[in-house]
Formats: sequence, C-alpha cells, structure tokens
Amino acid sequence: MKADLVIIGGGPAGMAAAVSAREAGVKDILILERDEALGGILRQCIHNGFGLHRFGEELTGPEYAARYEEMVKNMGIPYMTGTIVIEINDKKQVTAMSPEKGIFTIDAGAVILAMGCRERPKGALNIAGTRPAGIYTAGTAQKFVNMKGYMPGKKVVILGSGDIGLIMARRMTLEGAEVKAVCELMPYSGGLARNIEQCLNDFNIPLLLSHTVVDIKGKERLEGVTIAKVDENRAPIPGSEQYIECDTLLLSCGLIPENELTRSAGIELDRVTGGAVVNGNRETEIPGIFACGNVLHVHDLVDYVSEEAAIAGQAAAEYLGGNSAAALSIKVKGVSGVRYTVPQIISAAVETKIYFRVGNVMRDKHLVVRDGEREIVKKKKLKLAPAEMETVTLTKEMIEALEHNEITVGIE
Repeated sequence: MKADLVIIGGGPAGMAAAVSAREAGVKDILILERDEALGGILRQCIHNGFGLHRFGEELTGPEYAARYEEMVKNMGIPYMTGTIVIEINDKKQVTAMSPEKGIFTIDAGAVILAMGCRERPKGALNIAGTRPAGIYTAGTAQKFVNMKGYMPGKKVVILGSGDIGLIMARRMTLEGAEVKAVCELMPYSGGLARNIEQCLNDFNIPLLLSHTVVDIKGKERLEGVTIAKVDENRAPIPGSEQYIECDTLLLSCGLIPENELTRSAGIELDRVTGGAVVNGNRETEIPGIFACGNVLHVHDLVDYVSEEAAIAGQAAAEYLGGNSAAALSIKVKGVSGVRYTVPQIISAAVETKIYFRVGNVMRDKHLVVRDGEREIVKKKKLKLAPAEMETVTLTKEMIEALEHNEITVGIE
C-alpha cells in the first residue's frame, strides 16, 4: 500500500495538516485515527472558548472539530478510523492495524505526526496511601461525564490546576458535585487565567497554591485525602496537614506528548517539551517526517494547534514537490527564564513565528531575542506565566541579517 502523505492522528492537528496539504496540491493523503471518529480530544470538550483566533467566533470543542471534519470530507480526503499505528521507521514506512485490514504497511512519501498528548498518570505521582476506586485523571472524568453520562463522584478534590482540571471543577459543580478544593504543587496555577476566573472564582471553589496530596484513605472506595502545604523545594511542611473527606480525586498534573512512535523512528526528542526537535517547517531530523500539535509541544489553545499544523501540511507538500531543501541551520535557544522554543532550528530565510514558554511567573519584563550580543527584538511584557504560551515573530529581513549560527530568546 502506498500514499504520498500519511498523517498519524485525526484530531485538530491531523485534520488541519491534511486540509493545508490538500490546499497546497497534495492529492494522495491518508489520515489514520485510532478512535472511532475524527476529532480527537475535542469530542469530549463540550465547553466553549475554542476558535476565537482561528474562526473569529466562540465554539465548543465538538463544533471546532466539526468545522475541520467538514473540510476534510468536502475535500475528499480519505481517512481510516479505528486504526492503530504500531510503528514508523526512517524510511517513512508506516505499520498499522485495524479490525478490517489486520496488520498492514504503507510506504509513504511523507509523514506528519499528529498523535496528540496524554495525561500524566497517578502512578507517576508517588502519593502515599491506598489505591481505592474514585481516583481518575481529569480527562477520564471528563469523558465519563460528557460522553458516557456517568458521574465519577459527589465530593471532589482536584490535584493540579491544569486547564482540564479547572474546567472539570466547574463541570462537576454544574452536575451537582461539591468540589472542595483544587490543590496546586507550584506557587502559580498551571491553567489559563480565564479558566481560573470562570471555573473557580465564579463558583467559589478554593485554589490552594503550594499544596499537594500527601496521603490517600479508603479501602474499596476513596474516603478522603490529606493535603499539606509545601516549601520552596516542593517538600511537604510538617504540621500543615489537613484532612478532606471526599469520594473522588481528580488528577490534572500535566500532559505528555504521545511520542513512542517518534522515538521508535529514531527521531531526536527535546528534553523539555518531550516532542521532536524540528525546524521552522516542523520537519524532524528525518527528511519528510513532520510533527505538529500537542505531540510536538503541549498547547494551551487549539487555535495554535491548527496554525502550526497548517505549517506542517504546507511544508509536507513542498517536500513532496521537491522544494524543501533547508538553506540554513540556525539554532534557537531559550535562556534567562525561557524553558523551550519551537521551532528549535531556523532552516530558511522566511518569516518565522517562534513559540515559547517561561518557567515562572514574571511581571514588567522584556522579551529579548539576540544574535550574539546584538538585540534583534525587544518587547515589553507586563506579565508572563508558564501556563500561557508566548510567541515572537522574526521577519525574513531579520533572519537574512543574522551573523551567528545560534540566536537566543530570553526574558530580561
């Protein structure tokens, strides 16, 4: 089996990449999606707030996904659902399996990785105590409530203030549960400011910063948790313990890009993002294999996912047309409070938007991009926070004038 372009993942990134590639002239495209329908995680995100940047209006997750699904279908782009990709290699051979076809291999001209991300599981948190029923990741609880019609519990504590956890605090409250607290290990929230306001403050749900769960009680079903304040080293402070009776603990402790396939192909991963190292075209070190969306780095807005996927789709079309030779190799490095940048490499003298996140909450600072000691961009920033993705755009003229093979992005 052959295809010019294989896209792994039929969520917002995969669909946006497919639409972009088709618009750029690629006719032979195949989307592989492991779920029973296109749409990815958006299918269970029934709250609004999607699409303001991309479509200029406020949509729910299913509505946003439906926009792209309609584009995919109207363009006649083939897709296979219920299909799990089990391996890709550096020759761009994709091995997958489905109930209808069994195990099969596709020889691809180019591949776009758009597998999304997953939640950090409870086993990675090392919380003391028993392991009773009633402990869920926030995304699992979201699927139960929004898609299955099940309520996970009635008295809830949420550990972690990621956006899914904040949204589920509101959702559980609206469904009649009592959300007793949202505990956050860090001294700042991991979610967007608008979600703190709309999901917690509007419902008088307390957000306890610098707190974590230190013990779990219950044999068959969760009976309660013990929380404690933590110091600057994130260690529990003796004497600060507080017991909260609850039957449900939701975990919203971070998202991890789904990069097992990327790793198995021998592609270099960024140690901070957990995603592939890419150039401005979102191309990995293996020519013809691209990555975009949450499998590359975790986004806060799906609009940025679609924007980045469009870059990958266009670049894949150029690669298939034989026009993707990288003229440059300029490293982009985050310094002075910037945790990471995407892309990590500038490969062409074209306008390039660099996405980045900071490692702490900062106020009244300047974003500075330097070529050696020379400032090429300096912008005032009133507030920066780890939960909010930031961007800076380098013009074609700026890139053409670079004198070094590395630029830095920092906060001063």
